Amino acid sequence: MMAQPIAVVLAAGKGTRMKSDLPKVLCEANGRPLIDWVLDALEAAGVQQFLVVVGYEADRVKKALQDRDGVKFVLQDQQLGTGHAVKVCEDHLQGHDGPVLIVAGDSPMIQPESIRSLLDGFETEALDCLLGTLLKDNPQGLGRIVRDKAGRFEGIVEEKDATDEQRAINEVNMSTYLFRPEHLLWALGQLKNNNRQGEFYLTDCPAILLGAGRKIDALPVLKPCEALSVNTVDELAEVEIALQKLAES
Repeated sequence: MMAQPIAVVLAAGKGTRMKSDLPKVLCEANGRPLIDWVLDALEAAGVQQFLVVVGYEADRVKKALQDRDGVKFVLQDQQLGTGHAVKVCEDHLQGHDGPVLIVAGDSPMIQPESIRSLLDGFETEALDCLLGTLLKDNPQGLGRIVRDKAGRFEGIVEEKDATDEQRAINEVNMSTYLFRPEHLLWALGQLKNNNRQGEFYLTDCPAILLGAGRKIDALPVLKPCEALSVNTVDELAEVEIALQKLAES
C-alpha cells in the first residue's frame, strides 16, 4: 500500500491581471472559487491532506476554506517564487512518508483521473520525482520537456531559453509534480535565485535531483482541458465554458 499523499496547493498570488482585489484563487468560475475546484479534484483522487500556501490577502483565503477537512495553511510572507512557496512548507513535510503532490491553486480544470494516474505511475516505477505533462498542439509560452534519444527525462526548458529544435517539442510542463519528501526538501535547499526575477524556481528541482542520480520521469497523462489556465478575465470565461461542458458530459 502506498503511504498517503499530501498536497501542497500554491495559493499565495494576487492575480493582477484578473481586475479584482480578490486573491486569484478566490476568483470564481461558475459560482465557485478556483481553489474549490482544485481541492474537489484532489479529494476525488484520494488525497486527504492539504497544505495551502497563502500570501496575498491570506485571511480571506483561510476564511473561504475554513470548513474544508484536512487543510492546513502555510504563510509565504514574501513572494520569492514557486520553489520558495514550497520551501515554506518544510516543517510540515519533515517526517511525512508519502508522496508530495504539488499543484497550482488556480488550475480549476485539474482532473481526478490525471492525479490518480500520476500517483499510480509514481509508485509503480518507484520514482523520486514525477512531472505531470501534456502533449499540446500549440505549446507556445510553455516550458518544454526535454528527453534524450532513449526517451528519458533530461529537464525542463522555458520557451525564452529554448533552441528552435526545443521549441518544436510538444510535451509541456503543467506545474504538477510528485516528489519523495526527503528528496524534495534536499533539492529545495540547493535552489539558487540567480535569475532575472531573483526568485527560486520549483522547475529547477527535477534537474537538480536528476543530477544527483535520482529517478525522475515525466508522464504525459494530463488532458487538453487541463492546459486551460486562468490569468486574465478572458481566460476565466474560457474555463467557465469548459467546466460547463464537463458537467454536461
